[in-house]
Amino acid sequence: MMNVSKWMHAGTMVKMNGINYPDKLGWQDKNKEFTFGEWNDRSCRFANGLKDLGVGQKDTFAVLSFNRGEWMDIYAGCAKGGQIVVPIMFRLAGPDIDYITNHSECRAMVVEAPFVDLIDSIRDRLPIPEGNYIYLGDGPVPDGYVGYEDLLAKSSADEPDVMVDSADIWVIMYTSGTTGRPKGVMRTHESTVAQYYLNDINMGVLPTDKVMLVMPMCHINSIFYSFAYTLVSAPVFVYNMVSFDPEDLLRTIDRYKITFTSLVPTHYIMLLALPHEIKNSIDVSSIRQLLISSAPARKDLKLAIMDYFKNAELWEAYGSTEGGLVTLLRPEDQFKKLGSIGKEIFGIDRIRILDDNRNEVPDGEVGELFYRTPMLFKEYLKEPEKSKEAFDGEWSSAGDMVRRDEDGYYTLVDRKANMIITGGENVYPSEVESAVGAHKAVKDIAVIGIPDEKWGEAIKAIVVLHEGYEESDELARDIMEFTRGKIAGFKRPKSIDFVKDEEMPRTPTGKILHRILREKYGKWGE
Repeated sequence: MMNVSKWMHAGTMVKMNGINYPDKLGWQDKNKEFTFGEWNDRSCRFANGLKDLGVGQKDTFAVLSFNRGEWMDIYAGCAKGGQIVVPIMFRLAGPDIDYITNHSECRAMVVEAPFVDLIDSIRDRLPIPEGNYIYLGDGPVPDGYVGYEDLLAKSSADEPDVMVDSADIWVIMYTSGTTGRPKGVMRTHESTVAQYYLNDINMGVLPTDKVMLVMPMCHINSIFYSFAYTLVSAPVFVYNMVSFDPEDLLRTIDRYKITFTSLVPTHYIMLLALPHEIKNSIDVSSIRQLLISSAPARKDLKLAIMDYFKNAELWEAYGSTEGGLVTLLRPEDQFKKLGSIGKEIFGIDRIRILDDNRNEVPDGEVGELFYRTPMLFKEYLKEPEKSKEAFDGEWSSAGDMVRRDEDGYYTLVDRKANMIITGGENVYPSEVESAVGAHKAVKDIAVIGIPDEKWGEAIKAIVVLHEGYEESDELARDIMEFTRGKIAGFKRPKSIDFVKDEEMPRTPTGKILHRILREKYGKWGE
């Protein structure tokens, strides 16, 4: 049996760097660092250790952890062993974790110290066999877990004896589902490695670069910007972040001589809001390139970024978990086309902008963005209908609405209809609405994002009360408190407005018009 795909996966990249550059820095975080030789050894041990636990080629396992360098062992290791990794967003609540691990049939789980209590509280609902919980952290290993370093130490350092086809699935990324349930985006090795090659060609990544991964390692952004550097033997620094500390981030850039990082507008706003004496006492001259993504950036913010990071090219990107990197607004175009997401990157086909009948719309008109790239996901796990909807022949869409101007530049009009982006995280109103709507006083509800200096968008609930309930600040607080523990903290409403039933804007069939509500409260760029 020959492989379908001839592309090399991330495990082979690490192996080759281990042979050719064994003593060059491979990955690093604030607590540990390993050369390519050591990293390759650890990746082999991780793959073999999983196999010893009964998690073999094409079996799934979950990882629940904040950012730390071991993610790099894990991603490279399962590439070598052919296992499929299911990264779990660390902000999710118990019910989501239960759903994801069962839906993807995980056979093992790597759990970082801060999450042990949460996992132990739902263990009876998870599909993980006894003895297959792997503990990542310091101190004594808790009961019912095997220590991560212990697992590596007792496993073979030989290259796993499997030939992994790059057409196989490497990672299943769960995105927030529009209808409440998260969807499992199945990405092959090949489609993700395509991202690394195209990224490096488009941005000119060098072996002397050093990336710092700030976005969560369970997030597609960090998968996309990790092994793109490994591919050319550049080291990867994983920023250990529990909550965002802007001063520490700048000092880390200075100390570790970082050349590139990818951040969302919220991060840049917080960095630039630091007092001048702090900013001016830190050397950020090593930064050669910066990426801003996940939400539109305003002109004053871009100017301030370029003023502070004097040696940096600023890049703005549009992409998705499903489709990879689709457009770039290049450094030379930052002010020529403000508010634009740029043009197609080198190496993909022309974007198609389609109306509801899937016909192309003329330039200047709004339609749904469809792309054809080598980075496309394969399908949504166990969701044939939704997978079919995401494709139009060879083209695929993440549901984003855009327009193209006469020079071929694209502007995002709406993120997947009603999606809210708060602090770089996607939140679908429907999930928040069902949590808040369960409160006994709530008759009807719409959730929207309103412009917020710090988070990009803040979550606001617009509530119609049942007869017999009076609007009050106390009731608003009670409703907000009610959602604690039912949905992730970042999805909970930050404010509530009460309206009368007849004031809620609706379609003729009674559906709430989120668009009208958003226009009432304002949005970015106005």
